[in-house]
Parts: sequence; C-alpha cells; structure tokens
Amino acid sequence: MSNFSKTLLDWYSKNKRELPWRETKDPYSIWLSEIILQQTRIAQGLPYYKKFISHYPSVFELAEADEQEILRLWQGLGYYSRARNMHAAAKTIVRDYKGKFPQSYDEIIKLKGIGDYTASAIASICFGEPTAVVDGNVYRVLARNFGIDLPINSTDGIKYFKKLATEVKDESRIADYNQAIMEFGALQCKPKSPDCPGCPLNTGCIAFEENRVSKLPVKLKKGKVKIRHFNYLVFLDNKGNTLLNKRLGKGIWQHLYEFPMIETDRLLEPDEVYASLAQENKNPKDIVLWQEEPVVHKLSHQHLVTRFLIVEMEEQFDEGIPMENVEDYPTPVLVSEFLDTFKNSYF
Repeated sequence: MSNFSKTLLDWYSKNKRELPWRETKDPYSIWLSEIILQQTRIAQGLPYYKKFISHYPSVFELAEADEQEILRLWQGLGYYSRARNMHAAAKTIVRDYKGKFPQSYDEIIKLKGIGDYTASAIASICFGEPTAVVDGNVYRVLARNFGIDLPINSTDGIKYFKKLATEVKDESRIADYNQAIMEFGALQCKPKSPDCPGCPLNTGCIAFEENRVSKLPVKLKKGKVKIRHFNYLVFLDNKGNTLLNKRLGKGIWQHLYEFPMIETDRLLEPDEVYASLAQENKNPKDIVLWQEEPVVHKLSHQHLVTRFLIVEMEEQFDEGIPMENVEDYPTPVLVSEFLDTFKNSYF
C-alpha cells in the first residue's frame, strides 16, 4: 500500500460522514445515491435519497412507477434526464436481470445513464471489483497532490487521470479507498480555501509546495453561454383554471410541464402579448405583468431570462387545470418557484 492511499484511508476512518448509503452494500441503494448526487451536494441530495428509497424501496417499485410521479419527486434537483435514465435502467434491470443488479463494471456501464464513474463506484463498493473512481473530488486531489496541470475535461486529461487513479488505488480495500479519496476531496481538499497546513498529505503535495493550490485542477473554458428569453403566459379562466403544456422536445426539461410559453429574442410587454393572442382569435380580459424585473434562471450552458404574464380570460377552459392542482404536475424549478409566490399573493 502506498503512503498516499494509506494516508487517505487513515483520514477516512476518522473523518467520514455517516450517510445511509454507507451503511449498506445493496447496489440498488448505492446506485440510487450515486445518480441523485451527480452534480448535487450531499446536503441537497440526502432528502431526495430518503424520499426515493421510501417511495421505491426496491428496483421493482421504481421500474413500475409512473414517469410523471418520478419527475415530480425529482423536482428541484435539475438535470431531469438523470431521473428518466434511472427509470429506464430500472426497467432494464427488472426485464433483463430479473431484478438482480448486474455485478461487474462491464455490465453495469451498459445501463442507461451510467458512465465510468458510477459504474466504478458501484462495482467497487458493492462487489469489490478493483475499479478506480474519478469524479470532481478525485480530479482535484490528484491534480494538486501530483502537481498535474493537464485539463481535467480534455480527452488526454480524462485518460491520464483515470490511469493515475488506477495506479495509486489500494486494491485490497477498494471500497473504502474509493470512498476515502472522494470524501477527502469533498471535506479536506476543497475547491476553495482548503486547510492545507492541516492536511495530512501536505508533505508530499506538489501544489502546496509550489503554491499552486488555487490554480489546480485546470479546466478548459466552456463555450459561450446562450441567452434565451421565455415569456410564460399564465392563463386564468373565469373559474380560476389554468393551462399547462408538456415539454416533448429533446431540449431542457423533457416531459416536464410548464405554462404556455413564447420564446423570443427579447422579453415581451403585455400589449405585445395581447396583439399576438388577438391574431389567434383569443381576446383576454386583461394581461398583467407579474413582476417588472425578469427572473434569470442559469443552466450549465444557457441562461433563461424569464417573465410571467397573467392572462385573464372571460370564458372557461374545456381542459383547464385548477390552479391549486398545478403543484401535482412535475414542473421546472423556475415554474415551481413562481407558483409558490403566485399562490400566496394573487388569490
């Protein structure tokens, strides 16, 4: 065992957080936690994990669940494709493996929504397969300790760090080691202001020695962020019913529900919306701008500049949804946050 891996294991034995998925080797539970925690902090993801385990205690219940219900439980976590892929993978496990989780990296990685990191984590933690995990925390620990400035999101960088992670791992205690290096990155070798003087690896850490901790790891800059303008029309008929549309395209928020929306190159004013609806032979009684200041919802590669317009109609909608029932539908967090303020102040 190298001094690097021994130090991490010693640190982990004293500092690891008590988390429900660390109390089991059940691959279903660990898989669920890994999918929920992708691009999500533990503090945010833990309540979702408990909620999903409660609703779907085994892969059979998850496979049989209605997608709309799953998306509703997922609401607020973002990256909804994770939930849809998780549902699809559960169906595959039930159909092709009779509900028994596949037990090797090569089989696990075939499941929808599972990449190298998740397959490595499940294979090592649940089945003892000596596969090294590489996530954001691991990249940071390795880049700083070994002084590597190869971009972690480049093709060469991904290959290099996977090779290095494989070389320094402790195969004899692979489950603990993989969790140790991830936990170390999350708690000790943090992205900002890590406690380097108190770090047990500091005597061999090149970044600390060369004063490059804040500069590592290196990441290639993302492309330009796209700006989009969403004008949501919150229709209300004379009975207080509204309208929702289900997003069916391959873009963001697939299969989630939202109010009718007009996407434009700039935000629309109420009179412009009125004129647009009049062309469709719709004559609103009134159109009120919910708030002057737009809501800017930031996604990884795009920013959504958004406003909500309340459109009051004289007639009653044939397929209207009572406003108090809208919360039963899975909606993007942008819409759900609007609903929280709208229901408390409009009615």
